[in-house]
Amino acid sequence: CFSCLFSQLVQNLIPQKKPLFRSWFQFLLLVCLLTNMFNMPPYRIHPKHRAMLNNIHKTTEPLTGKPIQYHQAFPRNYQFIMDNTEICKNTIPFLVLMVPVAPDNMEARDAIRQTWAKESMVQGEVVVTLFLLGVSGGNDVEKLKQENLQHHDLIQSNFIDSYHNLTIKTMVIMDWLATHCPTAAYAMKIDSDMFLNIDNLVIMLKQPGIPKMNYLTGLLMWNRPVIRTNSSKWYVSEEMYPEPNYPTYTLGMGYVFSNDLPEKFVEISKSVKPFNIEDAYIGMCMKKLGLAPTSPPKPSQFMSYNTRYNRCEFSQVITYILDSSKHLVEYWTDLKKPEPPCP
Repeated sequence: CFSCLFSQLVQNLIPQKKPLFRSWFQFLLLVCLLTNMFNMPPYRIHPKHRAMLNNIHKTTEPLTGKPIQYHQAFPRNYQFIMDNTEICKNTIPFLVLMVPVAPDNMEARDAIRQTWAKESMVQGEVVVTLFLLGVSGGNDVEKLKQENLQHHDLIQSNFIDSYHNLTIKTMVIMDWLATHCPTAAYAMKIDSDMFLNIDNLVIMLKQPGIPKMNYLTGLLMWNRPVIRTNSSKWYVSEEMYPEPNYPTYTLGMGYVFSNDLPEKFVEISKSVKPFNIEDAYIGMCMKKLGLAPTSPPKPSQFMSYNTRYNRCEFSQVITYILDSSKHLVEYWTDLKKPEPPCP
């Protein structure tokens, strides 16, 4: 254990019977251990970008007033290296769909472009779809540039694109919305493996009584326990998140929010210790803001996995998680046939 090693090294440093060279070696080893302990970022960051997270954020604990220190997953630690800044200058979208996707996953992007991102006018409202990427170790820079020249829908930031950096990726999405598209009415963070019935979503958002501010909705998760099993994909240590349960949050597959929230999320993230479960982190930001997610008008429209395709059912939902881009194209093509979807 670290404390045992620390104690042993200190004891070895005190006696003067040891050779001077050995004492100095132990002292340097102790310094290295302490340095690594206090500078370890909460995410697995590529060494090239580790310095970006090494700025310690200093604030005070609200109840005790004691100072606390931690690393930030703050979006403005990163820069946009590919952008489409004119998107929201030429028009004011009713809805912006932000899709986090891996740089090399062109198959998913093309499937989405052929289906629920195909139309820019939905139910009489302007809808914009954009893909948010980080950087990877592959030689995909030129391919991505050519793809963006063709479609004008890629936004890339210089964080390392990995599963453990999804919170960073989500906060970069929020920063882009806050700084590049603040005039949009609503936005949605939606994963690239999703079926989205965009017509039903716009119809929902146009219903009387849907809030225009401080609104977050989707598939709600209540009292979800924090996974402490090291081998789990969703493991979070007590150091990163000490509470046994997460606050109420919306499942990250696809959640919708009024577009005043991104700026608030970015600002409050300065005082919310980051952890790698991005949707629960947004729930924590909502809690810190004194807000809570809202159940959608028809909760059954936000579905997770489906066991089989049913045309009538898919015509009534808003979201479903799919297992392949091929299925997205197949289901969408069938759903758009002129025949009524339900008998």
